[in-house]
Amino acid sequence: MQTDAGHIKTLNIKELLDNKEQYIIPVYQRNYAWEAKEIEQLIQDVIDYSIHYKNRNYYIGTLVVSVEKNNGNVDFITIDGQQRITTLSILSAVIKHKHKYVDMVWLKDLNLRFASRTKSKNSMDAVIMGEFNDEDYEANIKAAYEVCDRELIKKTRENGISIQEFAEYLYKYVTILRVPLPEGIDLNHYFEIMNSRGEQLEKHEILKAKLMECFNGYEPRHRNECEACFDLIWEACANMERYVQYGFTLKQRHLIFGQDNWSILSVYNFDELVGRIKGTLSEEESSHALSIEEVLKEKLTQREEESDDSPDRFNSVVNFQNFLLHVLRVQMANDEVALDDKRLLELFENQMPKNETERITFVKDFVFNLLKCKFQFDRYIIKREFTANTDRWSLKSLKWYMAGKVKNGVKYVNTFGEENGDSFDSDNRRILMLLSMFHVSIPSMVYKYWLNAALNYLFHHDEIKSTEYIGYLEHIAKSFVFDRYLAIQPKEYYDMVYNDTRSTQRTIEQLDLNKVRYGQIENNLVFNFLDYLLWRRYKDAEESRVKAFEYTFRSSVEHYYPQSPINDDVDRILPEYLHSFGNLCLISHDKNSRLSNFSPQAKKEHYSKSAMIDSVKQFLMMKYTKWSPEEIETHNKEVVDLLKENLSSFFAG
Repeated sequence: MQTDAGHIKTLNIKELLDNKEQYIIPVYQRNYAWEAKEIEQLIQDVIDYSIHYKNRNYYIGTLVVSVEKNNGNVDFITIDGQQRITTLSILSAVIKHKHKYVDMVWLKDLNLRFASRTKSKNSMDAVIMGEFNDEDYEANIKAAYEVCDRELIKKTRENGISIQEFAEYLYKYVTILRVPLPEGIDLNHYFEIMNSRGEQLEKHEILKAKLMECFNGYEPRHRNECEACFDLIWEACANMERYVQYGFTLKQRHLIFGQDNWSILSVYNFDELVGRIKGTLSEEESSHALSIEEVLKEKLTQREEESDDSPDRFNSVVNFQNFLLHVLRVQMANDEVALDDKRLLELFENQMPKNETERITFVKDFVFNLLKCKFQFDRYIIKREFTANTDRWSLKSLKWYMAGKVKNGVKYVNTFGEENGDSFDSDNRRILMLLSMFHVSIPSMVYKYWLNAALNYLFHHDEIKSTEYIGYLEHIAKSFVFDRYLAIQPKEYYDMVYNDTRSTQRTIEQLDLNKVRYGQIENNLVFNFLDYLLWRRYKDAEESRVKAFEYTFRSSVEHYYPQSPINDDVDRILPEYLHSFGNLCLISHDKNSRLSNFSPQAKKEHYSKSAMIDSVKQFLMMKYTKWSPEEIETHNKEVVDLLKENLSSFFAG
């Protein structure tokens, strides 16, 4: 009867509840357990979306089911999503009986049954009748009916919408993703797994299933090949802590990333990738659309890989959901694609074409671009590396090699220059410094426009040359600092990344230098970029501590000459000197809280004992024999002059 019962399907709430399909809650499911707070939140969420996102879908989650054929009909055994479908059924019954002006003629009966639970069945019968008598009902179901009745009226009034408007949005635009399990799954075992994890699908997992729906119209064999390749790419990219090559079998790695050392992406689009690796797919991988068992739980066994890689060796600067938005923004070059992963589903929905053919092209392009961007991300974007009881920033590539009897040895090597070790003069170190400078200055996922800039540059260059990459990263740093944070007329991030010219000639008249004074500095990148310029200038002339300088998460602006000296012999100075950029540096909160009111000499003695420096600027400030308004003015002129010398930017590629 149901030709698409075994496929992932998006349903609006009317389609879910209209009684054409039956949902059964199995006996091993726990009882209905939602309380007032969950129900209230559901109603409020629907109201919020109906107000702020009119005519747009609101994805309420997933309904994981097992398909069961019954005398020519199809029943859906509800494995995950009982709480939502039960609440939606109760809420709909309340609207039907308490607000009769709403057209609910389509809701003739509930299509939700409880297997072998008489009390639950009687309770839901009372729900659909809109009348509870003195029978022994399931307490939570009866309470949910009362909460829905009370809160629906209360919250619609508070938010200024009618119940009619609420219902129209609920039944047309609120959607749920129905995901069938593959045949042969042990449901009792699967349910135990679900209970032990205790989580719903994350947004990126819902998005994955939504995108894969586009292949439903293909003939079965081709659909299965496309879905299997899509799944391979997605899962290979989803682990941001692991290099993407490890998401494929050894044979697939050679086919996709080159026979020599896995250092190139040797396919150019999704269809070519499918054609190249479809013969490597196991029967299990290519026999079904999507194994939700694999989506919802961690795989018990990893794909075949011979590696000395430790799963905790690398730490990414971005999570997968946010990375998906970076890829989408690069693909679409559209300012409407925000980097806010809380809006992941909405942002993708807004960008996907409505036309079926165009939608398929979009999905194929996206998943291939995801692979390409993750491959470039692994090679050309920093990670935090943990080895030998130390951790530091690294910029490394995964390299495969032949070595005697070892058929597939792998090692991590610097992406540019020397394979091992970081020369203080190497391009690899310089790029590492630039990227870590950006990351510690702007750690928030939502504002990682620097990462989007880098990915956009990498995406559009087949060959990445270190000198040109350095030029681009320095150009973006100068754009952020001079065209936004210090500019009289600040530019938008999108314009700087997607519409900016390769050569930018700036003048000091375009800047507001009051923005480098205390209390007016918009972003710590101003300090960190200056530290980068100072590191470049002085690393050869100064002691090893400058050469070894690394960026850390410092976010406290320190007055080197203290605002409130603790020693009576230290005079207070005028605000024009105290708050001057020449008297400021960036250090950790911990150090600032302990040392902020110490005299410059006391701070100097404290920091001189440290093997590492927090700030190159601070290090140079401590080179002065004494620290008074005269030295503050001298140093301020030195650093401002350095900024002036680096106003303009040029990059070749």
